[in-house]
Order: sequence, then C-alpha cells, then structure tokens
Amino acid sequence: MHVDVGNALSEAATPGVPRDALDRLDDRVADAHRRISEGMDAGEFGYAALNLPETVDAGEIRAAVEPFADADTVLTVGIGGSALGAAALCDALGDDTRTEFLDNVDPAGVRDLLDGIDLSTTVMHVVSRSGTTAETLANFLVVRDAMQDAGVDWTERTFVTTGPDGNLRDLADAHDLPALSVPDGVPGRFSALSTVGLPVAALAGVDIEGVVAGAREERDSLTGSLFDCPAYAYGALAYALDSRGAGVNAVMPYSEGLETFAEWFAQLWAESLGKDGLGQTPVRALGATDQHSQLQLYRAGPRDKMVSLVTLRDRPDVPIPSSDLDGLDYLDGASLGSLLDAEFRATEASLAESGCPSVRVELDALDPESVGGLLYGMEAACVLAGELYGVETFTQPAVEWGKTAARGLLRGDESLPETPSLRVE
Repeated sequence: MHVDVGNALSEAATPGVPRDALDRLDDRVADAHRRISEGMDAGEFGYAALNLPETVDAGEIRAAVEPFADADTVLTVGIGGSALGAAALCDALGDDTRTEFLDNVDPAGVRDLLDGIDLSTTVMHVVSRSGTTAETLANFLVVRDAMQDAGVDWTERTFVTTGPDGNLRDLADAHDLPALSVPDGVPGRFSALSTVGLPVAALAGVDIEGVVAGAREERDSLTGSLFDCPAYAYGALAYALDSRGAGVNAVMPYSEGLETFAEWFAQLWAESLGKDGLGQTPVRALGATDQHSQLQLYRAGPRDKMVSLVTLRDRPDVPIPSSDLDGLDYLDGASLGSLLDAEFRATEASLAESGCPSVRVELDALDPESVGGLLYGMEAACVLAGELYGVETFTQPAVEWGKTAARGLLRGDESLPETPSLRVE
C-alpha cells in the first residue's frame, strides 16, 4: 500500500494540515505506536488483530474447507464483520466459485437469493462469535429449512466459525459439523484476515497465503513515524483533517473489485471511531461512476469532507475500438484502462483545484498481496486513529444497545424510550 497525502496539506486544501503540524503530530504517532506495540505483544483484546499475519494458520483453514471444494456456490450466513471481510476478499480476488452473503434479514432479499441458487451444490458457512446473533441464527434456520425442503442433507453442506460456547458451537457438536474457531481477542470488524474471512475466500479460489503474506509485509512496515509508515500516514491524516472540520471520509476506489472493500471500510471506521461525539463519517463511492453524482458535492458543497482515492498501478486492460463517430477522436488508440486512469487523475486534479482535501492510496495491482496489505493497512490506520482520538476503538456499545432492544421487542417487551411523533399521511 502506497499513500500520498500531498493534496491534504494546507497549501493545497481547505481544510488542510500544515506541514509543521505533521511534525508535531508525528510525536503523538510515536506514542500511539508504542501503545499499539505493547498491546500487540501482550495479545490484548483488539490489538491482537494486528498479529493475525503471524498467528493465522492458512493450512488449517484449507484443511477445514477441503471437503467442500466441489461446491458451485458458497453461502455465508453472518452479519457485519462476520461477512464483510470475506465479501471484500472474494469480490476483489475470487473467480472459481460463486459467493453469496446473507447479511440482512429482509424477507424479500432472503427469498430471492435462495430461489436463485441450487442448494444441492451450495455449501453454507455460518459465522457468529457468540453463536447467538439473532440475524445470523434466524437466517441459518431459514436456509436449513430450505435445504431440507429441497432434499439436501444440510449437515453435509454446512460448516461454522464460532466461539467456544453458544448455540452455534452446540449445534456443531451435536451434528458433527466442521467448525473453525474465531481468533481470541479479535473483534469481528478486524477479522477479515482470520478464520472468519479466509475460509470462503479459499473456496472462491483466492490465494489466501498470498493475502496473508501481503498483510505480513504491511505489518512489518509499522514504525513509530507517519513519514515512514503508509498505514499510519493515512490514519494520522484522517484524524488531523477531521479535527480541522473534515468530518466525512469519502472512500472512492477506482476498481470495481474494491467496491465491497469500501463497504468493509465503512464498518471498520464507523464502528471503531464513532464514540464520545468523535469520529469521521465514512461514505462509499466508486470511480468513475460517482464522478457523475457525488463529485459535484465534494467540489462545491460544504467543506467538511476528505476524499480517499484508491487506485491500482497495474490492471488488466481492454482496447477501445476505433470509431468514425464525431468528437470521439480522443479515444483513438486508447483503452478502458487508460480512460479509467484519466478519470482518476482528472478527479484528483478537480478536487485539488477546488481545495477539497484528498489522499491517494495506491496498490501495485489487484492481487492477493496488495489486497491483504490494504486490509491490514486500513486496520492499522484505524487503530492508530483510535489512539489519537482517545476512544475505545474495539468496543461497540451503541450496536449492543440496539441488539438488546431488538431481542426485547421479539420477546414482547415494548419498553423502548418514548420518542416524539409527527405523522404525515
């Protein structure tokens, strides 16, 4: 992962970060790095996620999924971090097997998905650390019932990733289901590079060893200075821009394979940093598509945004056929890749011209090593930002409140806080 923060400096953008402020901020980065390193060395909750490139066992994962290598479709039943990491990896790198994700309980969506796959050639991966997540267990029961109705022995087409206790672990033990353990001390949104995210990626044909190797290389780049560490440069600049008014972080990859990465990033950034009245709001965009929608707002709207532009240094290409249509001579000899690169450069220049801060994140290619490094780098950036904000990065009390309230409603407890009502019908 390569990071360029030049267009986020005060000489180029408003809000922007003065160069001398970076020097002062770097002292705080050094202190934060020491705390992060201590947490990693001790395997503390949350910080243990940054050890995954060393602790994850790719061989164990491959052995666990080998019985399902014949699957035409892999259906992940999970929510949030139990699904988004795997989805980001599969959408960026997978090509052998169809992957689907049941990460919502919208009845129409669940029905349409199940109607569109052959359950006899589908393997189901059920993921929940607690083994009690309402949405995950509900969807599992629906899929299990659909398999039984289709004459499929669900016990032969299911494996789980869960914690040591809970309904899902009990189910796996009762039916002798293959079961992987979620890693200790790793919150779900930081678990892409583990038994949570990698099994489905392996079934989808992803070189998970390459993903882990790329993450390990990014781990080795963690130093006590933002000037030497791409991950820390990104996290520190995002924090510094937010403190100067850029409370929105629009993540805009110029690769459709990274569109789901932006969804994964949104959960990572929002759930980790949104506490105590602090944190940036992540926004998802896609280049070049959203140049025709959101870019207008970034350039001419409120000065409360930074744009994270993610691009590839090398990509497959498709030539653009020559045409005799008027006004298209500039496409002669061009390719879709060169057009997309021109769109990227033009967007970056457009943001700079209008004074909107942007950060460029470059990958060498859309390959396992680069994607592994990107996911790890953004996790490290998030942990650093959490240290700078001074928040509890690895908890999610607001999410837990909502889960508890939803379970209460299902049990008949209607004692939610009263809220004002103004109906317009």
